[in-house]
Amino acid sequence: MSYDVMISRQPISAIFDLKGPHTALQEWLGIAFPALPKQINQQITGDGVCLCHIGPDHWLLRAEILREEALKSALMPDRAPSEISIVQISDSLVFFTIEGPDAEQIMSIACPLDLHSTRFDQAFTSFSTAFGVKTLISRMERGFEIGVDASYANMVVDYLERASLGAVQ
Repeated sequence: MSYDVMISRQPISAIFDLKGPHTALQEWLGIAFPALPKQINQQITGDGVCLCHIGPDHWLLRAEILREEALKSALMPDRAPSEISIVQISDSLVFFTIEGPDAEQIMSIACPLDLHSTRFDQAFTSFSTAFGVKTLISRMERGFEIGVDASYANMVVDYLERASLGAVQ
């Protein structure tokens, strides 16, 4: 059976791993960035930056790779107070989009998480697994975006291609 989906590898992103108490991180980020989401598994997008709250006192900041140096200058990881950690991890995650009417079917093959839109809406993001690999999953307007460790990217795209019967571009 062929599924009506389009699977695309996304260009590399500028990604920073942020850890520490919400108030300390928000103070350090100041008004230059959108407010950190307070609820775990929520994401906020604004000013070309996506902030994902992925665990207790843990966020990911993601933007276009062209903004990497500007973000690094604004975040000043080397000057951050001791209660927070800011680490540049841009080359560690590879993202794919799975879009189309059958995106949920492909994700149900790949992932054990209940991703139905009534439980996992567009503001949601969460770590789970896809084909047994730790995966950051976010809902998009027409499907999903997943991020996997770069060392597993080729394997995951092969599995996605097999699950969707050749829809990878």
